[in-house]
Formats: sequence, C-alpha cells, structure tokens
Amino acid sequence: MKIQRNLLSTLKNELINTSKGLVIYGPRQVGKTTLINDLLSEFKWRTLILNGDQRGSWWELLTSRELSKLTLLVSGYDAIFIDEAQRIPEIGLSLKIILDSFPKLKVIVTGSSSLDLASKISEPLTGRVYSYKLFPVSSGELSGTKTSYEMEEQIEERLVYGSYPEIFSLEGTDTKSNYLQNLVDTYLYKDLLEFGDIRNSSKIRDLLKLLAFQVGSQVSLNELGNSLELSRKTVERYIDLLEKSFIVFRLSGFSRNLRKEVSKMDKIYFYDLGVRNTVIGNLNLLNNRDDADKLWENFLVVERMKRQNYSQKLFSLYYWRLSSGAEIDLVEEENGRLHGFEFKYGNKISKAPNSWLEAYPNSDFKSINKDNYLDFI
Repeated sequence: MKIQRNLLSTLKNELINTSKGLVIYGPRQVGKTTLINDLLSEFKWRTLILNGDQRGSWWELLTSRELSKLTLLVSGYDAIFIDEAQRIPEIGLSLKIILDSFPKLKVIVTGSSSLDLASKISEPLTGRVYSYKLFPVSSGELSGTKTSYEMEEQIEERLVYGSYPEIFSLEGTDTKSNYLQNLVDTYLYKDLLEFGDIRNSSKIRDLLKLLAFQVGSQVSLNELGNSLELSRKTVERYIDLLEKSFIVFRLSGFSRNLRKEVSKMDKIYFYDLGVRNTVIGNLNLLNNRDDADKLWENFLVVERMKRQNYSQKLFSLYYWRLSSGAEIDLVEEENGRLHGFEFKYGNKISKAPNSWLEAYPNSDFKSINKDNYLDFI
C-alpha cells in the first residue's frame, strides 16, 4: 500500500524556494529513502546518490574535504542525495564545503540515527540546512488512503503491531511478528551499539524492556539502576542514547513551581508500539493482554507529537501530576496557551481535576477516547 508521507510537500517547497540543504532524521526502516526517492521523482535533476552503508570510489573524494576532490565528485550534477550519512566520518565538514562552494547544488541528507549524525552536522552546518524528522506512519498520513471507518477498524492492529511502513503491506500475524522481530534484532540497536560506545549490550536491552513495562508511568532512574546494577549516571546516558536513536522519547512533568506539583521524574514512551511490544515479547491482541490502557496512552501521545511536528507548529508536551495523585496524561503548551488531555481506552469521559482548573484557570481540558480520538490526532 502506497502511503504519501506528510513531509513530501514540505520538502518539495524547501527545494524549490531555498538554497539550503535538507537533513532528514529518523529510525532505520521508517521510509526515509523511499520519501527522498519520491521527492526526487518530482524533479528532472541529474542526481548523485550515495549510501553511507555502501562504500564506493566516491568515499575518498567525499571524506577528503578538499575542494578539488569534491568538485570532481559533484560536477555535472544538479543534486546530491546522501543516505545513511551517519556512517561517513566528519560528514558535516564535507557538507559545509559543498554547500558553500556549490550554491546551486541541491543537497539532501538522511540519517537513521542522530547519535553520530547530529554531532557531526549541527555545528558546521548551522544556518546552512533545514532539519526534519520522519516518524513511523502517522494517522494523518493514513487518512489519505483510508476512511475513518477503516482507520478505526485497524486501530487494534496499530496498537499491537505499530506503524512502520512495511507493516501495512504485510498480512497475517506470523508475517508481521517475524518482520518486527527482524527489525528489532537487525536494526534497532545497530547504530546505538556502534556509535554509543556501549560495553554491555545486554544491559541496554534489559533497560529497554523495563522502560517498555513502565510506559505511562513516572520513571525512577535510581530504581532502574538498582534493578540493572548500573549507576544512575549510566542509566541516564543509556536513555539519552535510546532517545537519540529514535527508539523512545520522554515527557517531563509540567510545573509552574507550585510546591505540590511533581516534576522531577519523566515519563518515557516509544516511537513505535510494534517495537515496544516486540521488546517485551507480547504481540497478543488486546483481549489477551492487560496493558491496553498503556498502549492507548502511548499511541495518542506519539500520534499527537507527529501531527504537531508535521504541522510545523511550535509546541511543548508534558504530563501533569500533583503529590495528592491528581494528574493529566498530556499537557500541550502552544502559543502560551495550556491544553490538558486525559486519555481513556473505551468510551469513558473524564472531567478536568479541580486542582488543574484552579491552578491554571485560563487553560482548557478535553477527554480523549475512542469516540473522538481521530480529531485529536
């Protein structure tokens, strides 16, 4: 099934209207290469396509950072597309020379992990590129090929098998399970272990499993460290690496410094639920599992994040909780306005906590359930 990605029109406009380069980050297998190939098919450019996973005669020219050799590499081309750029040493410096020396050349770069790519790109390319993130398929993207009814019919599969592009073209539970297991075994830790300087890979796998069980809950780094026999500092570093690999992301507690607001511990969510469920070895359908509420919360948080990112909106996401136990699953701050959202799997409707309304009287609140979630995401 062909799913048009939301970034396509954005990237097309950037290529037409700007001389800056484009950098697209995202997990492996999320569709970055397909997206850029679709983008390039819109133009009749002679394009040099390089893949950081596959060394060729071009490697020495690109990594030389010598203008004469870079000229030899790109001469005669209208565009250059470098895929899996995080594999190329000091790629940022090479790109800086190319962008400065060949202003008419269209430069497009993708990276499966920001671990190495960001550190080698951000400083030398400041002001020279626009950066974007590509996530697993969003509900907004699916709505271009499916009716609301079809999307609601498929919601259970998305909560279990996630939203990687390949999943939507596979049929049968075994086929989908095998795909996800291969994804986790082959790609999930690839850049993480190579670039993260992790001596004991089993520890980070165990950490990821613990985080998967704690989706939607506040995470104590000290407790994780005790469980894994790691220092708090090491746990924090591992979680940072998992974030930079686009496996998990965290929400901080929202606080305006009210004494009773809890904000010292983060909540951690997965970018893809298929990955999360595979990590814990549970791809059962919802009637055979007890974590449907957690899956629903993770799903809505990440889908909202995708929607806001692709809309190019300036926003921040948090959770909110008081020491008394009153809480709100998601707080969105946009244009100085606070929006509170509580998630219910099913048809239940929750009311805003009085303590929230008293503390933030100019905010609003909405309960999100299976009747109205499509408008939310």
